[in-house]
Order: sequence, then structure tokens, then C-alpha cells
Amino acid sequence: MRYGRRRLFDGLSVTVEPGAPLAVVGANGSGKSTLLLLFAGLLAPTGGETRLEVDGVTVPPRDVPMRIGYVAPALDLYDMLTARETLAFLARARSLPGAAARVESTLDRVGLGERMDDPVSAFSTGMRQRLRIATALVHDPAVLLLDEPGATLDAAGRDLTASLVADEARVVVLATNDPAEASLCPRRVALAPLA
Repeated sequence: MRYGRRRLFDGLSVTVEPGAPLAVVGANGSGKSTLLLLFAGLLAPTGGETRLEVDGVTVPPRDVPMRIGYVAPALDLYDMLTARETLAFLARARSLPGAAARVESTLDRVGLGERMDDPVSAFSTGMRQRLRIATALVHDPAVLLLDEPGATLDAAGRDLTASLVADEARVVVLATNDPAEASLCPRRVALAPLA
């Protein structure tokens, strides 16, 4: 895989199963975030393939976004919306059944239940990260891709991250350069930039 003129991966093969979370570790610039973008279908590989299988069936590329929850520091949020409006918009876009109840329970789960009607512009960086996590969870995805999820979280937020990684029913891939965060996963893939 190349990113621009730089070669990031060569011959990388990864399989992740539910209940066996994988940490992707490496220094800044080693390709951790790029790998998650490939898994999410948001970046096309320059060679090879990425494939998502759920219950032994390959998911068509157009359906991958419905099966994946993706959290990354660079995901933008709309400051003028409330947390509830943010998730309600995503629920409507995905035609989720029981959207109102799903939105409220997801916001409660990430610790924003009491602030769900506050505008995102009033949120701290940690609260914004909790909302990013909520956007990844609202549709109950089979796969959760977490890019540096604990970077701006307090202790309770890091506990939330740990509970997500421990979810036995989901495939979880965690990209981090934080050893404590990586220790949440029994398996690790270490990336290093190629020459």
C-alpha cells in the first residue's frame, strides 16, 4: 500500500474475529490511521484488497459503512447541532428502526445522556470524543474501528473505551501509540514505515 509516494504496507494480511480485539501499534506516521481508513472503506488500496465478512458472508463494498463504526480524532462534528440532533441525523440517514430510543440509549451509554440537548459547540474535547464514539455505536455495527479513542478522554471515558474493546460480539480494531490502550487487546500488529 502506498500513501502518496510513501510505501506503508507490503504483504500485510490481518484477520480479526469477534471477541478477539486487535491493536494496531506504531509510531506517528507508521500507517495506523491509514490502515483503519482502508478497513472502513474510506480509502482504496493501491494493491491487494480489503474484505469484510460477517457470519461467513462477504459484505458488498456498498454495504460496508452500515456494518462499521469508525472513531477518529479528525471526524468533524457540527457545532450548531445538539448531541441528540447529531445522532438523530445519522439514525435517519441509515433508516434505523426505533431511532429516538436508540439515540437516547447510545448517548446514555457514552455518558452524554444529561447533556444530549446541549449544542456541540459547548462540549469539551473529551465530550466531543464521547460523541464521536456515540456516532460509531448508534447503528450497532458488527465492526468497531477505533483510532486513538482515548486521546482526549478522562478516566471514565477510558473505561468506556475498555468496555468497547472487551465487547465479545464485535470485531474491534484499535489503532494507538499508547501502551496502556494497546494492552486492552490480546493481539497486536506493529507497523513501521517502509523504505
